Amino acid sequence: MKRRIFFKNTLKGVMGASIVPLFSHASTEEKTDGESLENKSKKNFLPKDQWNKMGTGKQPRPDRKKTLEYDVVVIGGGAAGMCAAVSAGRNGAKVALIQDRPVLGGNSSSEIRVHLNGVNHLKNGKPERETGIIEEILLHNRFNNPQDSYPVWDHILYDFITKEKNIDLYLNTSCIRAIMKGEEIDAAYCWQLTTETEFTFKAKQFIDCSGDGLLGATAGAYYRTGREASSEFNEKYAPKEADGWQMGSTILLGSKDMGKPMPFEAPHFTKKYDAEGSHKGRNLKPFELGFWWVELGSDDDIIGEFEDNKHALMGYAYGVWDYLKNSGKFPETENYALDWVSSLPGKRESRRFIGDHILSEPDLLNNVDFKDAVAYGGWSLDEHNPGGMLNLKEPPSYFHEDFEEVYQIPYRSLYSINVPNLSFAGRNISQTHIALSSSRIMATCALEGQAVGTAAAMCIKNKVNPRKLGEKFSNELQEQLLRDDVFIPNRPAKDEHDMVQKASKIIASSTKSGSADLLKDGWSRDYKEVEHHWQSDTLPAQIQLEWSEKIDLSKIEIKCDTNVKKNIMLRRDSLEDKIYTTQVPPELMKALDVEVRVKGKWQKVGSISKNKTRLIKFDFNSVETTAVRIQLNETYGAKNAKLFEVRAYS
Repeated sequence: MKRRIFFKNTLKGVMGASIVPLFSHASTEEKTDGESLENKSKKNFLPKDQWNKMGTGKQPRPDRKKTLEYDVVVIGGGAAGMCAAVSAGRNGAKVALIQDRPVLGGNSSSEIRVHLNGVNHLKNGKPERETGIIEEILLHNRFNNPQDSYPVWDHILYDFITKEKNIDLYLNTSCIRAIMKGEEIDAAYCWQLTTETEFTFKAKQFIDCSGDGLLGATAGAYYRTGREASSEFNEKYAPKEADGWQMGSTILLGSKDMGKPMPFEAPHFTKKYDAEGSHKGRNLKPFELGFWWVELGSDDDIIGEFEDNKHALMGYAYGVWDYLKNSGKFPETENYALDWVSSLPGKRESRRFIGDHILSEPDLLNNVDFKDAVAYGGWSLDEHNPGGMLNLKEPPSYFHEDFEEVYQIPYRSLYSINVPNLSFAGRNISQTHIALSSSRIMATCALEGQAVGTAAAMCIKNKVNPRKLGEKFSNELQEQLLRDDVFIPNRPAKDEHDMVQKASKIIASSTKSGSADLLKDGWSRDYKEVEHHWQSDTLPAQIQLEWSEKIDLSKIEIKCDTNVKKNIMLRRDSLEDKIYTTQVPPELMKALDVEVRVKGKWQKVGSISKNKTRLIKFDFNSVETTAVRIQLNETYGAKNAKLFEVRAYS
C-alpha cells in the first residue's frame, strides 16, 4: 500500500512540473574559475544547458522544447492508433501519431508478440475478417515478410505509417498530461526519451488509443475500472456485486529445438509452478509459444502495480518453463531452449472511458442494431481469471459464450461524454468489463481506430466536435467508412455520389457465380449466406458499365476478393490450415486495366500490374464518357476473378 501512495504522490508531483531535472553528481569541492560547482549550480539552476561543444569551446543551448500544431493528435501506436492516424490523414487531416515505445504495433509488436486476432471465434468456426486499413497492413506484411519475423513486422508497420504524407510519427514519446482550455483539450504535453525533448502538441481533435488512457484521465474524462454488478446492465456473466478486478497482463516466451540436449537452470527470481494444484485448463502443450495464462490481474491500481507485476510475471513464466524442463515429466523438452522471453507484459485492461453509450453484454448477445454503428466485433466473451497465477485452481479463462454472428459497435461509445474534443479506440472505449472481454481483440480495436480517425477528420472539415458529428453527420461517417472498405454489419452503402448507381446496365464477359448487377448493391462481401459478388468463369475477364447519358468521371474504385473467411495475421507458429494462412490470398486481383469510352473510342485511364490491396483505386483527369470497361487480367493464383463492388465518381 505504501508503494501505491508513493506512486500517486510522485505522479502528482511530476505532472505539476514541466520535466524532472537531471542533476550532476560531481563533487561540490571542485572549483571552476575560483567558484565552487555548488554555487554555480545554484546560480544557474536550469537557465541554460551546460553543453560543452568540444573543439569550439562554445556552450550552445540545445532547443529541447517544441510546440507543434496539428489537426489531429493520436496517442498510442498499436492497431487502433495506427488505423486512427492513417484514416484521419487520408481524409485530409494533418496528424501527429505519438507512441511511447521504439516500435509500432502495441501488443502485436516484437516486444510482446500477441497474435493480431479478430473475429475468428464465431460458432460456425469461420472468421469474418476485418477489411479496411487493418487488412492493408496485414497484406503489406504478407507481401514483404514471408519469413514471419516479428522484428521485421515492426518495420513493416514503420514503413506503412511513414509513407503516409499527412502523418508525423513520434516514437519513444510518452504523453504525460493534457493541457486544457476550458472543457476541451488544448494540447498534449509529451516527453521524448531519446532526444530529451519536451513536446507540446496542439490540435483541434485528440484520440487516445493508448490503452491506459493517461491523456484522457488527465483531461478529466470520466472513466471506470473494474467489474460492474450484474444488475447495472443486466449482464448474466458479471458478478453479483461490483468489484475492482481487471484482467491482467501476460508475459509470453518462445522456445526452439536445438538438436541437442539443452539443460536449464532457473534464475533466482523464478517462482515455482504448482502444477498439481492447477486447473486442467492450464495446458502445458504445446509449449513452444509459451502460455497466455501466465497472467496477473488486479483489484486495485493495475497501472501503478505494473512494474511489480512484471517482476512477478517474469518469475512465473520462468517457473513454468523450469517445471517443463526439470520436473522429468516432459522428456520431449530435452532439446528445447528458450529462444525469446518478453520483457514487456501485454496488457488487457485498465481504464474504460465513458461515452454517450456504454457498450454492454446485452448489446453484444442481442446483436443490437445501432443507427450509428461504425465497427464490429465477434471474438467470444472471454473473461480471464481475475487472480491469474494467484488463482491456479480456477480456469485461466472463462469462455462464456461464442457468437452466432458479429455485433455492432456504435460511434457513441468512441468519444468522451464530458471532454468535447476527445475520442478513443481500443480497450479503453466506453464499455463494461464483460463487453471488453470480447471487444479488446486487436483487429476489432483497429476498426474502432479507423472509425474515430475518419470522424476526427470530418470534425475538422465541419468544425464540430464528435458528439455533434454523430448527431448531424452519422450517415456521412458511415458512408465514408464503407467507401474506404470498412464492413458495417446490416448497413449497405447508399452513396448518392456514386455514379455506378446511375448506370443503365452492367455487362460481364462471363459469370460463374453471383451476378454483375450485385456490384452496385452496396455490400462489400457475401454475408449471412447471401451472395453479393460477381465471379468470372475464366481469366482474362471483363466488366462493362454503361450510362444512357454522358457523365464526368475521374475516379474508379473496385473492391475485389481476399477471402475474408480466412485469417492472414502474423502468427509465431506460421500456422497453415482451413482458417489461417501465411500466403498472399490467391483470390486477390494482381493485374487489371480500366478504360473509358470517349466519343466512341476506348481510352485507357488506369493500369496496375502488381496490385496489393483489396480496395483498388484509379484516379485520372476528368473525362466525359458513357461507358467504363474493367479488364481483369490476373490474380495471385485463383482461376477466376471475383469482385464485390465497383464505384465511380466525378
